[in-house]
Amino acid sequence: MTIPQQDHTRTDQTRTDRTPDDETTFPPSPEFVADAVADSSLHDAASADRVAFWAEQSRLMLDWRTPFTSTLDWSAAPFARWFADGELNVAENCLDRHVRAGNGERVAIHFEGANGDTRTITYAQLTADVQRAANMLAGLGVGQGDRVVVYLPLIPEAVVTMLAIARLGAIHSVVFGGFSAESLRARIEDAGAKVVVTADGGWRRGAVSPLKPAVDEALQGEGTDSVEHVLVVQRGGNDIDWTDRDRWWHDEFAAAAPEHEAQAFPAENPLFILYTSGTTGKPKGIVHTSGGYLTQAAYTHKNVFDMHPEKDVYWCTADIGWITGHTYVVYGPLANGVTQVLYEGTPDEPKPGRWWDLVDAYGVTVLYTAPTAVRAAMKAGRQIPEARSLETLRLLGSVGEPINPEAWQWYRQVIGHDRTPIVDTWWQTETGGIMISALPGVTKLKPGAAQTPVPGIVAEIVDDDGHRVDPGGSGYLTITEPWPAMARGIWGDPDRFVETYWSRFPGRYFAGDGARLDGQGDIWVQGRVDDVMNVSGHRLSTAEIESALVGHEGVAEAAVVGAADETTGQAVVAWVCITEEAQASITDRDALVQDLRAWVAKRIGPIARPRDVFIVDELPKTRSGKIVRRLLRAVTEGRPVGDTTTLADTSVLTALQQHTARKR
Repeated sequence: MTIPQQDHTRTDQTRTDRTPDDETTFPPSPEFVADAVADSSLHDAASADRVAFWAEQSRLMLDWRTPFTSTLDWSAAPFARWFADGELNVAENCLDRHVRAGNGERVAIHFEGANGDTRTITYAQLTADVQRAANMLAGLGVGQGDRVVVYLPLIPEAVVTMLAIARLGAIHSVVFGGFSAESLRARIEDAGAKVVVTADGGWRRGAVSPLKPAVDEALQGEGTDSVEHVLVVQRGGNDIDWTDRDRWWHDEFAAAAPEHEAQAFPAENPLFILYTSGTTGKPKGIVHTSGGYLTQAAYTHKNVFDMHPEKDVYWCTADIGWITGHTYVVYGPLANGVTQVLYEGTPDEPKPGRWWDLVDAYGVTVLYTAPTAVRAAMKAGRQIPEARSLETLRLLGSVGEPINPEAWQWYRQVIGHDRTPIVDTWWQTETGGIMISALPGVTKLKPGAAQTPVPGIVAEIVDDDGHRVDPGGSGYLTITEPWPAMARGIWGDPDRFVETYWSRFPGRYFAGDGARLDGQGDIWVQGRVDDVMNVSGHRLSTAEIESALVGHEGVAEAAVVGAADETTGQAVVAWVCITEEAQASITDRDALVQDLRAWVAKRIGPIARPRDVFIVDELPKTRSGKIVRRLLRAVTEGRPVGDTTTLADTSVLTALQQHTARKR
């Protein structure tokens, strides 16, 4: 074997042996600071009067038809009302006002289809499309408060649909196109949807993934009688069945009137319902309203990503089926009048390097993606991005889960040419917008740390008794004060909202993430507390062990789960994908397994040494790139895996089960 046990410490920035408490930082360059959107005055203003700060940001970021006089009503906590006596139209703030300001010819969307088709859409064109689409939906009976389910690929019509619904004061509920018919049915039923907007199919890896058939199947179930019409975008060209309720998008769109006058709606008018993708029980429909949500979406997008609308080309790689796609593909960028890239396909479609080709083709300056995607790029090899220029990139972002320091360093050096700041953002579906992140022109960046709450947000880490922990301590990440984009409840179930998010620590929002403070008071998010193992009475973070494993020279990706163990209660089990270089040179997998076990013990301690290490080609992931650790736990313990409809590739499970079968 050519990867022996060794000292992996390096002096370059591609690999690091530093612990998360190390004081290594990357200050912003003088050039970046000189042109930065945000400065320390934001923190000063928010600290002086947090509520007044949010009022000022809302007035700066949005156009209000009826100015608000009441900023925050917290009298019915934990149900907030922000800017409640003000009125605005969300779509008008994202579109019409930019055209009126003379920016109609600015590109809003550079669209790249998975099969290579492209569209360039200006703000004037997007505004015209949304106006016509609003008339089209109104002609199907959609009005204020009605729910419309959107089940589309990541194509411009999806953005148009969301904004047209918002323009009417209706409520959209976007369902990720990878969800099954049963998942779709449950969401249609719970929302009481009046219209479903879908496509015949969407392109994925050179083939059409059908969508309309899943809608047909979903509407055969009980509880979907509320649906009066299904609007179908012609995208895949695949054969589909047709019913009396079905309408072609292009026919209805062409017949609709071209002009639509936007009506103002109260700030607390619901904007969307987004269902969490739990695998058991009734899905939770998280409700977000208009004025507060759009305020925080625009504010965080502008300041966290250092947006200069006149010159930046921004790309968030998320699908609109997730909250990241809502806030940082649709509402934040368009409210700020920014040019962005919208890409339908996968990073390696039709071959590795497609993302990096798009960065160069469109001159992307700001890229926002998931740690999983970064680690996948690491696994494929640095030679792929190094064959591209990537010179236009000036800022990188991370979202979705904690990014380990190893991936952070690789992201900065290989993708960012060792010069771009990286903002590691923490937030959730329920928070609506970014809550914890560095400000790139202000903060000394620390690899792997979310760092500090954005100005206007108050977060604390507390122990089991709800007491704030000191620097160096760890515990539960909570939010202590209301914020504008916070969820207004769970659709139709206010008691569940209180019980789920506000009961563990009364007066504090807690949605299940653990974190710790380092010696300098920076926040390190450790992932879900249900991903914390108890091994012989010791609480171990799966994220910390995964970070240690990826710090090994031969490991590209790792997922760690706790498995039942008669001796220790729980045992550490690791699933790892090794790098292309390691695959080419390895001669003894058993020796590598022992090396990895010893490596974790050295980095964290003997108690964290994995009982088992499985070397696999792929980890089970959703189509958005998140590792499904629930399935790994089930496979590890030999239990039924349950629902697998969210997986990008179900064949991965068979390979995993074969590994554990051989072990047993």
